[in-house]
Amino acid sequence: MNWLQKYLKVFANLDLLTIFIITALASYGVLMVFSATSGDVGYMDRKILQVALGLGVMLIVANIKYSYVQSLALPFLIFTVFLLVCTVLFGVTSKGATRWLNLGFTRFQPSEFAKLAVPIYLCSFLGQLDSKLSWPALIISGVAVAVPSALVLVQPDLGTTILVALSGLIVIFLAGLSWRIIILGVIFVLIMAPLFWEYGMHDYQRTRVLTILNPDSDPLGAGYHVNQSKIAIGSGGVSGKGILQGTQVQLNFLPEAHTDFIFSVLAEELGLFGVTVLFSLFFLLILRMFWLATIATNRMAKLLCASQGFIFSIYVIVNVGMVSGLLPVVGVPLPLVSYGGTSFITLCITFGLVMGVFKQTQREKNSFKNSVTG
Repeated sequence: MNWLQKYLKVFANLDLLTIFIITALASYGVLMVFSATSGDVGYMDRKILQVALGLGVMLIVANIKYSYVQSLALPFLIFTVFLLVCTVLFGVTSKGATRWLNLGFTRFQPSEFAKLAVPIYLCSFLGQLDSKLSWPALIISGVAVAVPSALVLVQPDLGTTILVALSGLIVIFLAGLSWRIIILGVIFVLIMAPLFWEYGMHDYQRTRVLTILNPDSDPLGAGYHVNQSKIAIGSGGVSGKGILQGTQVQLNFLPEAHTDFIFSVLAEELGLFGVTVLFSLFFLLILRMFWLATIATNRMAKLLCASQGFIFSIYVIVNVGMVSGLLPVVGVPLPLVSYGGTSFITLCITFGLVMGVFKQTQREKNSFKNSVTG
């Protein structure tokens, strides 16, 4: 009987609404991966396996206490940096980029871990500070953001570099960064932007940016993929063409349809109705994280929930803006929906930590009630 009580204790005080929303988005993803791969059951089965593994990891992480998260934050960041160094030195190169580590039975992208390790460490480190950010704390935080970002940039992976950097900068901002430093930072970025454009970007990256400014400059070259994506989104109408009926994806006009451009598949085949459902689920999930930040009982938990709400919002905005022709194509998947095991599992770890805030808050409320009634 004791083992049963311990088993049930894992599922006590879980955030059922968050679990429901994530499961709904993941189910949406399974359906769209099936359609984006023209009914390939193998891709669908692997996506289902990714979802099952991710949800299992999420439930485990939801039971980890704050103290353990704080003690593991720095080792996790150091381990992630080690993996990024290994990727630069020994990684698998594909399409001109070295972004994967091959373990023999599978391969994964350590850069996905960086999007998780950087904000978790900063939430743990800055969450323990009671006062405003001091210069030593700011320098340590800056190094924690800069090192992983630089290692991702040399792969090269500009899109993930931006997301890793933003995930850290958002936490620093929420921790109480002064507006004077923010303004100085913006000025510094504006000054350095021309140098980065000239010496820090590859030719294909500059071409992608220029294509956004003038999409008709190379419609059969650099602008081809985005143009096909916009055709898919616009042709879906209100109700869409139906699953496996989208001409852009089924006739192979869309690149990476099951990963980066899966939103275009969804818009074409499910139309405005399907997009509305998707955005509603995203909005509810983001709103839930912000609400959890308001009920959290310590600074680290507040930072974690609020920062992840902003970070997740950026993931959605970047992907949708990218496939809609509003932002350069930077290879960012649609969170929880696109095919990709590393990305899905790291997101589930994040949501497990956020759910842990809810669980610990409920546990503290129950303890307070028991002490009062007792």
